[in-house]
Amino acid sequence: MLGEASFLRIPLPHDVSTPIPLQNLHLFGSPSLDVVKHKYLVWQRRILLAGVAGVCTSLIHLLISIKAPAQQAVLSSAAQPIQHLLTFSVPSRFRGSIIRHVNWRSEEKAIALTFDDGPWPKTTSQILDILKENNIKATFFLIGHNLKNFPQIGQRVVAEGHAIGNHTWHHWHRPMDEFTAMREIEDTAMLLQKTTGVKTELFRPPNGFLYNGLADYALQRKDVVVTWSVDSGDWHKSGLSVEWLVKRVVEKAKPGAIILMHDGGGDRSKTVQALPKIISQLMQRGYTFVTVPEMLQIKDKELTKKPKA
Repeated sequence: MLGEASFLRIPLPHDVSTPIPLQNLHLFGSPSLDVVKHKYLVWQRRILLAGVAGVCTSLIHLLISIKAPAQQAVLSSAAQPIQHLLTFSVPSRFRGSIIRHVNWRSEEKAIALTFDDGPWPKTTSQILDILKENNIKATFFLIGHNLKNFPQIGQRVVAEGHAIGNHTWHHWHRPMDEFTAMREIEDTAMLLQKTTGVKTELFRPPNGFLYNGLADYALQRKDVVVTWSVDSGDWHKSGLSVEWLVKRVVEKAKPGAIILMHDGGGDRSKTVQALPKIISQLMQRGYTFVTVPEMLQIKDKELTKKPKA
């Protein structure tokens, strides 16, 4: 061991690849040669490790700069708003009103399929696949919290031509004050527009509750509050069969009906299984499928058209 007054001075080399000759070491005190060699080797290893670390850091920064353009391209296609799509607007006569069914003057047999509580992993995509196979457009009422978690699914809904509506941020159905109701609706509306590029004028209150503050606020902002005339019952947690779902929807369907189904909020596998059969049987009965905005546009034209003398 070196005494307190003894120390080793080792000049650091400019080139870490060139070892320091032992004879160039300046020794003060009287350490043994083994101690000198040991300290010399320790310093060399430290210097070499520092050099290797510097080289690795430079390589990492280089790789990041090379990959950045590709990563930016992925983000641009997956997370940016879809700006080129049209807003799903509704005729002004229906703004600030509650709609649950449309009564046709004609023999129009148009009905609207609606899906609540998405976007949801797996089942929303499965429902979109079924609708695409049958060339059907539907209306999806999206929850803000779910859209935040699955933005690409929400973007796909809009990209494939379906209408979207506001279904609040948390899906709360308890009574709430105006400030809470405002945040539930406005925060969701902002995210819908930012994520999909669509400013929707459709609102559906969770559970269809009209008297807990949410519907009142939506009506103040001149949204169309959309409920339903046919409840599929697919939200039941037990005793649910595909056959029961199909029968319930098909038997209750009437021209101008708005049908409630769910693509999110739980296990919707029965809904996915029932949907192709529902579509098939309703088509056999002469029904056509439209979005809620399309349904209101058809009704608006019907009301605008002058009756024949």
